[in-house]
Amino acid sequence: MSQGSMKDNVSGVLVVDKPVGLTSHDVVQIIRRGTDIRRAGHTGTLDPRASGVLVVLIGPAVRLSEFVSAENKRYHATIRLGSSSDTYDSEGVISDEVEVNVSQAEVEELLKGYVGEIEQRPPAYSAVKVQGKPAYERTRDGEEVDLEARIIQVHSLELLEFALPEIVVDIHCSSGTYVRSLANDIGEELGVGAHLVGLRRTRSGHFTLRDAVSLRRLADDFETGNWAQHLIPAAEALGDWPAVELDADEFEKVRNGNRIPAKEGAAGMARAINEQGELVAIVEVDEGEWQPRKVFFTT
Repeated sequence: MSQGSMKDNVSGVLVVDKPVGLTSHDVVQIIRRGTDIRRAGHTGTLDPRASGVLVVLIGPAVRLSEFVSAENKRYHATIRLGSSSDTYDSEGVISDEVEVNVSQAEVEELLKGYVGEIEQRPPAYSAVKVQGKPAYERTRDGEEVDLEARIIQVHSLELLEFALPEIVVDIHCSSGTYVRSLANDIGEELGVGAHLVGLRRTRSGHFTLRDAVSLRRLADDFETGNWAQHLIPAAEALGDWPAVELDADEFEKVRNGNRIPAKEGAAGMARAINEQGELVAIVEVDEGEWQPRKVFFTT
């Protein structure tokens, strides 16, 4: 097999511990150059000032992006009370500081109100498109941008550190949550203002920091050609999803886009896996059968 065709067959996940200072796109570009595989993409942007778990899909696995991107996220967020920012973080224009006179009990009680299904308004300085143009561009051009609130899910919100004027919280939330907006809202509700000064993603879907490799280690392994040791099989990208194990006959049917019977009580979506443990398709229950929604293994 030629080197080119071998690269064409590489498919999987690289979980990177993104350092502060790089964009998510920067990391993807480094991986494309290091692997010499052009087909790569991340599954959830981390701002340059944020660090932590960045899931990068390689090769045919990029077709999983819509599913992996929608997975829940977890963060440690450092919030400074007593001053707000027009960008809701330390990148923007910071207001004058005010005295912060709140107790730990007050903060903990307030955080309880953010757990569950809540409405959240994205920051004016965000990539949300307004008539085809990112909101942050319109805001920088002096336009008034009023973004619609959206429904998000906060599964848990816990105070980890209380060292005024800063607090550190652990937040487990749905995809699309703006932690910057959360920081701003907390400050407004406390009446002292607040903005985000530090953010570390500790989990993205199935993957945690334990699964992540540092960019420096990855760069070294690109040089020696050992980077594939960090490649996680595509089937693990949705490792917390149920799996449908296919026998040889079912494999042939599913890879050709045909339905197979589902067990009684099966619902929603699942990973269809062949006997070698490889991801064949994403399937969804429809009228008691597994309907292939997206097929990956066609050879």
